[in-house]
Amino acid sequence: MRLLARLRDDIRTAQRQDPAARSSVEIALVYSGLHAVWMYRVTSRLWRRQPFVGSRLLARIFSQLTRSATGVEIHPGARIGQRLFIDHGMGVVIGETAVIGDDVLIYHGVTLGGRGVGLAGRRHPTLGDGVVVGAGAAILGAITVGDDARVGANSVVTRDVEPGTTVAGAPARPI
Repeated sequence: MRLLARLRDDIRTAQRQDPAARSSVEIALVYSGLHAVWMYRVTSRLWRRQPFVGSRLLARIFSQLTRSATGVEIHPGARIGQRLFIDHGMGVVIGETAVIGDDVLIYHGVTLGGRGVGLAGRRHPTLGDGVVVGAGAAILGAITVGDDARVGANSVVTRDVEPGTTVAGAPARPI
């Protein structure tokens, strides 16, 4: 997808996901979660660029500057699909080996964190397409949250979640 088309797609996603969104200009200028996703795309390209010496260090520097500016920390090594929307992003952390599908909604204070070394060196979770993660949730380890699953606010998820399932609690259980 071309850059301008992707930017427009991200803005339309914010308009769909956030009933408080008033205009495209407002979204483009003040939505910190959107800014974090846009900068992730830049840092991710740097991270994967070869053989440019220092590109990974530069990617990490930019990602940390973005964290300081937005309150959202996305490691440039993470893999993120299209139309991720981070609503009220402060405190969101997305780890290096996390994989996020398309059309995912993440609220503030969410952690996609590691829990030791998983299979094939993966330490962070995989979120399928259409997943919604409530505020303050922690999804930890090399686990999978299936397509269209929902994770309740302040839940702690350490086991796979089946597609279409809603989980809540600490530890999270299907509800």
